[in-house]
Order: sequence, then C-alpha cells, then structure tokens
Amino acid sequence: MARNVRNAAGRIAAAIRFLTIIPLPGNAGTGEDELAGSLLFFPFVGMMIGVVVLFMAVILQWLLPSFVCAVLLTCLLAACSGGLHLDGLADTADGFFSSRPRERILEIMRDSATGVMGSITLVFLLLIKVSCLDSLATDGMLLPAVFLMPLAGRTTIVLLMALQPYAREQGGLATLFYSQISRRAALFALAVFAIFSVCFAGVRGFAVVVASSLLVIAFGFYCRRKIGGSTGDTLGAVCELAEAVTALVFVLQPGGGL
Repeated sequence: MARNVRNAAGRIAAAIRFLTIIPLPGNAGTGEDELAGSLLFFPFVGMMIGVVVLFMAVILQWLLPSFVCAVLLTCLLAACSGGLHLDGLADTADGFFSSRPRERILEIMRDSATGVMGSITLVFLLLIKVSCLDSLATDGMLLPAVFLMPLAGRTTIVLLMALQPYAREQGGLATLFYSQISRRAALFALAVFAIFSVCFAGVRGFAVVVASSLLVIAFGFYCRRKIGGSTGDTLGAVCELAEAVTALVFVLQPGGGL
C-alpha cells in the first residue's frame, strides 16, 4: 500500500515537472519510470493549471479592462508551461508548412530556431485566444473557459498518443510516454475531461469535449499523412490547438453552465 502511494506520488510529481514550471523539492518525479507512468495524471495537472488561471481571472476582472485581462490570462496560460507547448506548435508549423518530404520535415521540427511559418502560427493562435477571452469576459463565461482550456489541452496530448505511433526512428523524451501509453489511459483521461467539462460548463462543456475529440482525430490524421505519426512537437501543438478550440467553442456555443 505504502509503495503504491509512493509510486503514484512520484508519477504525479513527474507530470507536474514535465507540464509546468512549478518547482518541486527533492528528486521526486525525475525518474524515467515515473515520467513514463505519469500520463494518467496529465488531465489533473491541466485542472491544476486551470484553477490557478481561474483564480487570477477572478482578481483581474475586478481590476482591469476585459482586453487587458484577456492578454494577461493568455500570457499566464503560456507561462504555466514555460512556453513548452507553444514551442512545439511553432516547430510543427515550420515543418508541416515547408512542403518538404517526411525526413526533411522531421529535421526542420528538430531545429531549435523558429521560422516564419512558426512565428505566424503563434501570432494567429495568441490572437484567437486573446480575442475569445476578451469576448467571454463580457458575457460571464470567462471563468469556466479558462478552467477547461488547460484541461482540454493536456487531455488531448494523451488522446493523440493513443491514436498515433511515434514518428521518429530515434526518439526523444516523448518515447518514454509512448512506451507506456494504452487505450485505457486515454479512455480514463477522456472520461475525466468529459465529467469535469459537463459539470463545470454544461452544454458548452459537452461541446468542448466533442470539439476537442474531433480535433485530435483530424490533427492525428494530418500528422500521419505528413510524418507517419506524432512527435513531442505535435503533442505540444495539439495542446495549444485544443486550448484555442475550447475558447472558440465557448464563444460560439449558446447556453451557460449547469
């Protein structure tokens, strides 16, 4: 029993270390086995980020105009993960929009420099997030949106790994997750996502789950066609895209929370 608790704690710590910039004391969560087994806790880390952003949204709404609030919340969403997923989105855009063969796309994605297409994609994504959050601040749906955005993002990472093989022959950090991923882990993540989304946002929450699932299917198909699977960069990309899709669903979908 005690060993199981320690193992779970180590995996939770690994998920927090990997997905956020939160400093943790000691060496908990630094082992490869702990990191590989942390997938089940990705949605809970997403909820943890969501609580932080929600708390800040409550404060900022009282202090600042809606547009400034939206900009700061978008910055906070990026800062919580140290820009990790934005970097993945930029690398993915540089590679996928290069019109090169598979091997060259993977080389471009591995390059640490951000190109024109990556920069443009980041600008578009951030503009979508800011404009949506600004709109939601005026119709009273900002709080459920900022809570579900990071939850949707981290859940779609797990779903994409379950649906796509690893694309690189010589893997990086992401191979640790692919060695442990199972359909059950993905179903668990999806169930957690669906329950909290519907409980927290009602009709809009259900729409977020459907839209995020469709995003994973469509983006996964695109990844398979371009590079034969997924990489760490595409996992970061789907996380950011899911956050943007969640914000868009809240703007477009009529109806409030339960």
